[in-house]
Amino acid sequence: MQKPRLMTPGPSSVPEDVLLELARPVIHHRSAEAKQVIVEVAAGLKEVFQTQNDVLILTASGTGAMEAVTVNSVPPGGKALVLNAGHFAARWGDICKAFGINAVMLDTEWGQPVDPAQVAEALKQHPDTACVMGTLSETSTGTGHPIEAIGKIVAQTPALFAVDGISGVGAMECRADAWGIDLLCAGSQKAFMLPPGLAFVSVSPKAWAKIDAFDSKSFYFNLKSARKKMKEFDTPFTPAHTLILALRTALRRIKEEGLENVWTRHRLMSAACQAGVQALGLELYSSSPAEGLTAFRVPDGLKDGDIRKGLVDHFGLTTVGGQGKIKGQIIRIGHMGYTDEIDVVAGLAALELVLHNLGYKLTPGAAVTAAQQVILGHKPAAVSK
Repeated sequence: MQKPRLMTPGPSSVPEDVLLELARPVIHHRSAEAKQVIVEVAAGLKEVFQTQNDVLILTASGTGAMEAVTVNSVPPGGKALVLNAGHFAARWGDICKAFGINAVMLDTEWGQPVDPAQVAEALKQHPDTACVMGTLSETSTGTGHPIEAIGKIVAQTPALFAVDGISGVGAMECRADAWGIDLLCAGSQKAFMLPPGLAFVSVSPKAWAKIDAFDSKSFYFNLKSARKKMKEFDTPFTPAHTLILALRTALRRIKEEGLENVWTRHRLMSAACQAGVQALGLELYSSSPAEGLTAFRVPDGLKDGDIRKGLVDHFGLTTVGGQGKIKGQIIRIGHMGYTDEIDVVAGLAALELVLHNLGYKLTPGAAVTAAQQVILGHKPAAVSK
């Protein structure tokens, strides 16, 4: 017998009660029941996003939210400043190119956080920037970026601040309103504990002013159309409403645990996994690790595919490798959403066994012990719900 264990940085594991919700008979997507679900879901999304602004629901992957943000907030020929620090950050630039938007790429070495001072300097050099496009958690490198600090800088300019929070929202602290995020993207298959298929976008009044100033070329991803229907707790096109029903259950889970406690849990799992990996003599790829996943370099003499295959074949544990220019160089372990400390400890135990079988020199139990020490040293603070 082999139990499947999904420890990828998306899609993440889905709780049993959420899966059961997906097994319910399908209702009509324009019914009063469906609209009532959107009423509840809209309130829950605002809590997770930490915003009082509109949060729109799109039937798409997270990239759909990024495209919607881009094409609706920057007219063709306009300028965007892309904080390019990884495979997914670069996607902002690819989307801009597809829609005739001038993308100025502010490059940061992969695995390093974006420097807010460089953002400020770039905005001085490009005062006509319509939108700054950044990333909360760069999944390709396991790096968290200083979004709060960058938001303060962008807020002092006419530019909008758009953030890819697809793998970060719900896994690490993110406060859209307090941090000056005008357009925040998220996806269902990460910390929201759902299968892929839904994307979410929060939109500030500053962003709406820019969006309303021109006619977007977008049809399906037209945010004005989405806003109009959201006022009726509806969507302009057929939504993945079975996923929205399941989202209600997932959001109730988050509310019951308390968002601050959810963030704390993810910090703890991240710290435990990082400690375990380093106890094996493995090197973290990022100098500023994000919460929700751990990325480490493949040790000399081994292949990432052999390690990941060993984890799947022997323990049913799925992880992912690197992307783009670091393909084959790193392994990424996800621990976001429906995961806890025991999942991390078990994952590290499996990693130890696989590395040992591949001839890597290690002390059995080192990773598990290091992770346990982090967990045992954690004294959870009382957080009001």
